[in-house]
Amino acid sequence: MGTRVTAVRDEPGAFGPRVRDDMTVEVALSLMAGARVDHLVLCDGDDQSTGLVTLARLAVLSGSPAYTDRIRLRDVLGGPLA
Repeated sequence: MGTRVTAVRDEPGAFGPRVRDDMTVEVALSLMAGARVDHLVLCDGDDQSTGLVTLARLAVLSGSPAYTDRIRLRDVLGGPLA
């Protein structure tokens, strides 16, 4: 499965790279560093926006005891991980 990143076009107020919500947090952090952005717009398999995730939120998560390299961005949208 390849990583797909596109620019946000039609979501009012949501600008930035669009990525699939099945991307891992590890890949997202790497992408954000390379693109020098502080957030990503998440999309489902139908390319519909499902939310927005910030670098700050992912950084806190990656430093927590609940973090594993298998956590997907869609898991982050559900709230804090136990």
